[in-house]
Formats: sequence, C-alpha cells, structure tokens
Amino acid sequence: MNLAHIIDQHEETSTALICNGRSTTYGELRDQVDRFRGGLASIGVGRGDRVGLLLGNTPHFVVSYLATLGLGAVAVPLNPMSPGPEIERELSAVGAKAIVIGKLSADNWATVDRDVVQSVVAVISTEPEESGTSGVIAFGDLLESDSVERVDTEVDDLAVLIFTSGTAGSPRAAMLTHGNLLANIRQNTTAEGHLNSDDVVYGVLPMFHIFGLNVVIGLGLSVGATILLVQRFDPATAVQSIVDRGVTVIPGAPAMWNTFAHFDEIDSDVFSTVRLALSGASRLSVTIANKMVERFGIEIREGYGLTETSPVVSTSAGITPRFGSVGRVVAGVEVRLVNDNGDALVGDVGEIWVRGDNVFAGYFNDPKATSDVFTEDGWLMTGDMATTDDDGYLYLVDRVKDLVIVSGFNVYPAEVEEMLAMHPLVAESAVIGVPHPHTGEAVKAFVVPVADADIDEEMLIEHSLDHLARYKCPTKIIFVEELPRNASGKIVRRSLDDALRAGMSPTS
Repeated sequence: MNLAHIIDQHEETSTALICNGRSTTYGELRDQVDRFRGGLASIGVGRGDRVGLLLGNTPHFVVSYLATLGLGAVAVPLNPMSPGPEIERELSAVGAKAIVIGKLSADNWATVDRDVVQSVVAVISTEPEESGTSGVIAFGDLLESDSVERVDTEVDDLAVLIFTSGTAGSPRAAMLTHGNLLANIRQNTTAEGHLNSDDVVYGVLPMFHIFGLNVVIGLGLSVGATILLVQRFDPATAVQSIVDRGVTVIPGAPAMWNTFAHFDEIDSDVFSTVRLALSGASRLSVTIANKMVERFGIEIREGYGLTETSPVVSTSAGITPRFGSVGRVVAGVEVRLVNDNGDALVGDVGEIWVRGDNVFAGYFNDPKATSDVFTEDGWLMTGDMATTDDDGYLYLVDRVKDLVIVSGFNVYPAEVEEMLAMHPLVAESAVIGVPHPHTGEAVKAFVVPVADADIDEEMLIEHSLDHLARYKCPTKIIFVEELPRNASGKIVRRSLDDALRAGMSPTS
C-alpha cells in the first residue's frame, strides 16, 4: 500500500487539477509525479527522509507531495508565508533533508539562516530564476528525470509530519501514517453524497493545513474529482470562479462563509451549481449558517476534526444539517464524551475522546507529549468539550486548552508569549483569544514592559510579524503593570480582561 496510489485508477483524460486557467489531467499528473519521484531519488531522497513543502496551492505542491510519499519519504507541509525564524524552527525540529520552495515562500526562504537548518542538503525551487543560485535545483529539471519504482509502505509507515498546536500545547509535528490518512479518506467516502468523480472542488483551503491536505487533496483525488486550486481567497474572484468553473463542492473555514454572507455584490443564484458546502476548522456561527440559507438557499454542512485524527471525526454531509451541530461521527471512528462522572449522558458536557485507524501515531520526537494525550487503552483525549443529542448529533461547547483559533488555524498562547519575551523591552506577557467578526478569533496580548521602557503597540506588532506567521500575531496589545495570577502564581488567562476592567492598571 502507499497513499500515492490514490491517483492511479482514474481516466487518463479526466481533469485532476485546474490552476491559473491551466488544466492538468490525471494522466499528466501521474506522469509528473512519477518523474518527480525519480528526480527526488536522483538527489538522494529515500525512505524515511523528510521533505519540506514550502508551497502554496499549486500543482507543484500536489506533485511534490505524492512523489515524496511514493518514495516512502515523509512530506512536511509548511506555511509558505511563515517568516524565516519559524521556518528554521520547524525544519530543524524534523531534520528535513530537502525542501521545495515556491513563489510565495521565496522571500521568506531568503531570510533563513542555513547554518541553523544544516540537515537540508537540497533546495528545489519552482521559480526558474532561483535555480542555479546557491545550489538551488530547478523543479522543472527534476521533472525531466526517469521514473523509479514506487515504494510499498506499511499501514504504520510515516507519511506526513504536520505542525499543530493541537491537543498538546506548543506547536509539535504530528505523525500521520499512510494508514491514518487512507483510513480517513475511506471513512469520509461512507458519508452519503460526499465527493465523487463528477465534482469540481473549490480548493482554497491551504494544503499545509490538514483540512486542505486530506479532505480537498486526499479525498478529492481519491474519488477522481477535479480540484480548482486557489492561492488566496478573494470574494469577488471566488464568485467568478465558482460560476465559470461550475464548482459543485466548497470546503471552507467559517471566515470564508462569513465573508460570503456579508458580501453585497453577489447574486442570489451564484451558488446554483454547488451541491455540497462544507465548514470546518472552527465553529460556524448559526447566524451565518442561517444567512447563507436566506440569501442563497445553500445549507452549510459543518464537521469536526483535528490534525491528530487526519482530520475528520464527524460530518453533516449526507444527513440533514442541524445548525450549531458538527454532525454525526463518521463510520469507522469511535467517540466518547467523558467528564468527571465517566461517560457523559445525552445532553451533558464531556471531553471528546476519539479512537480509530485515523488517529495519529503521536508527536515526532516527543513521547511525553504523546503519552499526555492518550489513555492506556488508546483513546485520544482531544481537549475539546461537546454534548450530543438523542439522534447522535455532536455539539461543540468549549476547549479545555487555551487555544486561540484564527481563521481555522490553531494559535497557542505560549508560542506567542515566547516570541514577545524575545523583545528586550518586554518583561512578561499573557495572550488570549478575543472574538473577531471575520476570523472567528484574534490574538490579544497583555504585556508588562521592563521598567522605564519606551515601547508602543506598533513596535511589538512589527516584532511579532518578523517572527511568526501573520495569523499568530497579536492584533491588539495592552500594556499593563501586572498580570492576574492564582494562589500558586500561575497567570490566569481567562481573567485578563476581567482583571483589567476590575482595576488591573494599564500603563500610560
């Protein structure tokens, strides 16, 4: 078995990908993957080696991803917009041997200190002007290589390392096996009315995120659908693409649906070809769901999942959606809601525990973090709280952890606080999530400056943008004299805003 087999069975002339007006058939995609697999092998990439994918939503990502898997190597999708220090941390954490960079990531890659990422021995660029400089290999040159045989992998062989703030705290690389990813693809295909070979899927979800990687790309290609690859979301352009391409499936995060719901320049029939609208990555507002029905007659079907479950746990696809619910658990996945009394009764709140072939193998090089999220009998403790009704519909309530979710992406306060602490004028800080009309949540930081510091909000925001991806950066910084703490001295995040209102003194 090998996950790369998902494109094998489809008609040669069927369209697999559309990007910037150019189509790639399944026959062409198979040929490109075969040749690029040979190219990777020719530069020394083999079984178990980690290959960073610092690419946007382009055919280059799909080819690189499937070619890497076909060698038995491990794909490491990274945010192409991450600043240099974050790229350095992540590549160093996984010991990447090679990296593929694209147009979106070229400038940030140029700021990476190669002495920090010494494991990287091959840099492959999709941009012709980058090749030949500083030992950079042209993507196109590797596409001219002779193919090599695809490697047979086992169910437990590692396929992907994907960074997540997930259930264990600061960002770690979750280990997803060939078996995990294939299991979740098969679990999703059991939902009536899910993706099929006649579908045109709007592929705006970033592929470095598990939703885009294994639902849009993995599931979409496995059923022979056409994926319309989109680099950035813009509502006007999106509407035109949906109409022109006859898009039938739109997976997205709530922020996208929020934009559509409030975008005035859309005709009521713009989604007339869409038969399946999916939402995931964070909670969808019931108000937005209702507004989409009222304006466009489209019912958004919400689901729930996480990186550690490859990702789908529940879906509203194939059933009558109940707004506010993330649907029912997919076939082949077990779920328990557990509270202090044991398994929660219907209507009672409990933590979501998950077990199934789609559950990840653990965190890379971090057995402690792995053991912290698993029970002795193999249940993954997600840290998410939910209730269920008599019909088995699941309703998310809250998170046990302090995660902030910005446009569907996990932001862990400790990472942001660590970045702020790097600034010489910051004594300490605490970070929380606050509601935001477009991204669901935004990052808000409370900062205690060092004595007599000449510091302002703009200075720290610029510092943040130099060290973290934009979605992780604070959009509001409050300077205070002290932070609220409990009896043991631990900062009480949930009390930050309340403490400020109650008299915690802001600095001038």
